[in-house]
Amino acid sequence: MHVVRTMAILAAGVLLAAGCSDGQVQRSDAAGQTRYVEGTGVVTIVPPDERQEAPEFSGPLLGGTGEFNLAQAKGDVVVLNVWASWCPPCRNEAPALQAASAELAKQDVQFVGINVRDNDVDAQAFEHEFGLTYPSVVDTTGSLLLAFRDTLPPTAIPSTLVVDREGRLAARILDEVTQKSLHDLVADIAAEDAAAADG
Repeated sequence: MHVVRTMAILAAGVLLAAGCSDGQVQRSDAAGQTRYVEGTGVVTIVPPDERQEAPEFSGPLLGGTGEFNLAQAKGDVVVLNVWASWCPPCRNEAPALQAASAELAKQDVQFVGINVRDNDVDAQAFEHEFGLTYPSVVDTTGSLLLAFRDTLPPTAIPSTLVVDREGRLAARILDEVTQKSLHDLVADIAAEDAAAADG
């Protein structure tokens, strides 16, 4: 069994406070329909020697521009962000994700969204509104995310997973991110992997 090091939001300074995914803290729209499950406000970082291989994960890209395959990104650090256009925390964190993506591009870091329970029109409008330049996988039913169920499942919307250069799951954020905290977390993983490669 893999042991992970878990840091709460106040200790890590990475996330904004929110509800509990394990406790299924849910937010509803005006009609009373459940829309999304809030995160725990917890960051899980897996030490390099305890990381599991990321599962096979692939899917079509929003806008019909091709397909993303996680296995083909091996050698880069990959940031996978689960989002939906109707999710308020997703809207809050979108500028931070775009900024971090631009800052980390030269360190061979790829950002890829995973758009869930959405329609193409609203999802593409979201990307346009926030100027997102990285691609997003379409997972309308959330079924593609089941690939992660035995590793570090993204149990909230939004959630962010970080995959290291060796294709292993290195970190999970179960909530809204900030630009600095995400940048620092991902940069540390990128530098760690680069140092290991040089050694």
